[in-house]
Amino acid sequence: MINKVMMMINKYKEKISSKSEESETETIAVSSTAESGQEQAAEQLVQVTEAKTTDTDDKHLNIDGVELVKEPAQIEEEEPAQTEEEEPAQIEEEIEEEEPARIEEEEPARIEEEEPTQTEEEEPARIEKVEVIQVGDQSCVQIKGKQVPLEKLVASYISKRKERKRNRKAVFKRRQEQMLKPYQAELIALQSHLEKTNKKMIILFEGRDAAGKGGTIRRVIRYMNEKHYRVVALGKPTEEQKSQWFYQKYIQHFPTGGEIVLFDRSWYNRAMVEQVFGFCSQKEYDDFMNGVVDFEKDLTTQGITLVKLYFSVTKAEQARRFERRKTDPLRQWKLSEIDLQAQDRWDDFTNTKYTMIKNTHSHNAPWSVIRSNNKYIARREAMKVILNSVNYANRNPELDYALDPSIVISGAREIEIMDVQMNNRGKFIN
Repeated sequence: MINKVMMMINKYKEKISSKSEESETETIAVSSTAESGQEQAAEQLVQVTEAKTTDTDDKHLNIDGVELVKEPAQIEEEEPAQTEEEEPAQIEEEIEEEEPARIEEEEPARIEEEEPTQTEEEEPARIEKVEVIQVGDQSCVQIKGKQVPLEKLVASYISKRKERKRNRKAVFKRRQEQMLKPYQAELIALQSHLEKTNKKMIILFEGRDAAGKGGTIRRVIRYMNEKHYRVVALGKPTEEQKSQWFYQKYIQHFPTGGEIVLFDRSWYNRAMVEQVFGFCSQKEYDDFMNGVVDFEKDLTTQGITLVKLYFSVTKAEQARRFERRKTDPLRQWKLSEIDLQAQDRWDDFTNTKYTMIKNTHSHNAPWSVIRSNNKYIARREAMKVILNSVNYANRNPELDYALDPSIVISGAREIEIMDVQMNNRGKFIN
């Protein structure tokens, strides 16, 4: 490229020299200074043309009417050096190469240095300060210069563990009670509906001893209006009551309009406790079993909503609850002579339960058997059964009213289960 420029400059010099020879006024020879000036001008022209060829982005250059084209090789070599894409690519490569190396080298080193100092060095140092020494007949632990009896230290440890366990249990109970509140609110709505419509409701709580009847009743009525419900728990019949019609002592406690009556054990005492322990004759028992279905049908046709709940607990769970009643001063009053015999008469109660449910489960007054080993779940499911028995106004549509089929069993289904148990094992289990 430069060679072509030099050729053009030489042609330019030749033109100048020919013009000077023809001119008459310029016959004087050119001095050495003029030649040097021409050479300087030529050099400046070369520099200008070179600068133009390197600075311009255009591939063509026109000098003195002659068009010069950059060679393809020159374009390919120069353009990549001027593009802006190389530098970001180079930065990205440096980041990818340097950052992982820094993370891999620095982080593990920090982890390896910090963790052992916290787990392997501090803990043994604290344990080494504890020394067991013998002071007379007593073993003591040397802690910070003080001698603490070993028995006292163990007692303190056990006490703190029990306290933590009680705290966890208290938190668990609190959560369970909170879960019942939406259903307790619905029970208030149900009670309000019965009051407005002047309807009556009777709820029977039956089942084995320590099955959770009393605790469920307390949760059901906890937030209810006490003016519109009553809890009836009748004791041993008096001599006067023995001479009366059997249902008479219960009828006098029946609800008035807008009221709920909850029976903690009911007229089904005759079919369970009285039958097992011989507190009634066989004739009295037969008369009851033959007439109770018609009696309950009369109640329901008169507009009374009758809910019958039977709480079923396993033998092992009943034994555990009895043992707790023996040692807990707040529950000792619940333990009676009959309760102490309940474990020994377990099979008798089971057989009586089977006969009772089979003969008294009806369309008008069905039984709902509730598995109550878990008292908290049993209470919730019992509330659902009560709420589902009445189509009351202002029902909360977001609440789950579906019964747990593993907890709530219909009377008919319970009989089927017990029949299968008898056929397969030769005895009842529930």
